[in-house]
Amino acid sequence: MSPDIVELRRDISGSPQMSADIVELRSDISGSPLYNEDIAPVGAKDRKWGRFDIAALWVGMAVCIPSYMLAASLIQQGMNWWQAMLTIMFGNVIVLGPMIANAHAGTKYGIPFPVYCRAAFGTQGAHIPSVLRGLVACGWFGIQTWIGGFAIYQGLLVFWPGISEMALIGGLGINAAQFACFLFFWALNMGIVWRGMESIRHIEDYAAPVLIVMALALLGWAYFAAGGFGEMLSRPSEFGVGGAKEGQFWKVFIPGLTGMVGFWATLSLNIPDFSRHARDQREQIMGQAMGLPTTMTFIAFIGVAVTSATVVIFGGDPIWDPVVILGKFQNPIVVLLAMLALTLATLSTNLAANVVSPAVGFSNLMPKKISFKMGGLITGVIGIVIQPWKLVADPTGYIFTWLIGYSALLGSIAGVMLSDYYWVRKMELDLDALYDAKGVYAYTGGFNPMAIAALVLGIAPCVPGFLGTIKVMTVSSFWMELYSYAWFVSFGVSGVFYGLISKKK
Repeated sequence: MSPDIVELRRDISGSPQMSADIVELRSDISGSPLYNEDIAPVGAKDRKWGRFDIAALWVGMAVCIPSYMLAASLIQQGMNWWQAMLTIMFGNVIVLGPMIANAHAGTKYGIPFPVYCRAAFGTQGAHIPSVLRGLVACGWFGIQTWIGGFAIYQGLLVFWPGISEMALIGGLGINAAQFACFLFFWALNMGIVWRGMESIRHIEDYAAPVLIVMALALLGWAYFAAGGFGEMLSRPSEFGVGGAKEGQFWKVFIPGLTGMVGFWATLSLNIPDFSRHARDQREQIMGQAMGLPTTMTFIAFIGVAVTSATVVIFGGDPIWDPVVILGKFQNPIVVLLAMLALTLATLSTNLAANVVSPAVGFSNLMPKKISFKMGGLITGVIGIVIQPWKLVADPTGYIFTWLIGYSALLGSIAGVMLSDYYWVRKMELDLDALYDAKGVYAYTGGFNPMAIAALVLGIAPCVPGFLGTIKVMTVSSFWMELYSYAWFVSFGVSGVFYGLISKKK
């Protein structure tokens, strides 16, 4: 270990059980081409995130429209409500493992995700996983920004119905009011990002309790308006004896579980972007354990219960989309509160889950020219260019097939990183060398060929099934079945292969 690195043992609460090892850098690395203030290590004295902040972060990210609608596909494929809830909970408990494991390096060394990647992939090779992670976040940013803007538009319709008659903007396919609401919500996101990470922490802290109260209020309204939760909670599983899909439970459960893991597979990679601000390891572990699986399961249940109640309240088919439910209210006060709740939920998710990672990743591409703020603005521009309103028009294609499938393939990155950090390096990194373009992590030309080979090898078995899923080509049932385990396959193959070849070196 470099002599310029010291290991500090701090006690956060006064209890010896709360002590944590935080490695700090004391040499001046400001002249390095791999350095800027936004990707520099966060020192012990600057750590302000406790377990409540991290739990609030997860509440803010998990309370969102996609989480609310998460159980829809599982129930539509034959599960009853509690089977869907268990699948969601189990998937989030599984992804909590790599989430906490990857967060360890961020907390110990104070480094963001792209810098952490330098240890395994090389100082230049780190761009591969960070950009892969950032691009999928850009897609989600655009979609969530459109959803937040559309929630505002739906609320305004109650007060000014005439805005729906405005002319369409040529080539965009949406009217001026819809586009204005989208841009307003976009600007709100960008304004907070421009103020930095502490502003995001404050938003998440304040949003968390409000979102929980709003979710409970929605649940209470559905129960009393419908005189119960409707027939969906009593509907039997289609996999039981005599059911339409008797004996086919595992064929639905495994892909469903992979989808649940893939839902947060991206965050399990760049969680160091947040854990670098945690006071110690116990804070990040407890905060994530309290915030992630509990909130995801809770919000998914509210989605099922409220959707079931809509059949009784409004008649017709179940309404899974809460924005559509918002459009059915007529009371101005109820509409205003619902609009604010949906906007806040989407904002808190978007900032943490979809802006931080690409902003840091783009900053890492050119540290001397792109700051965190500029990286966030680049993310925002991409979010407009992709025209997310067209992507949302067919969510079963782009969102639930492409983005979640793409996320599942990122298990290979997690496999390489965790194998490198825990198996090969035994949780010991040279912090100084992570910012040294000619140091031990520079490898040959800045790329670690073993990490790239492991990455490709882990993804390869899943590609045929992925291409078959997005209808690019027809593949055999073997590859489609294997793709059902995509995240687990790519994670396991890449991790084991990387560990074995690195240990032999």
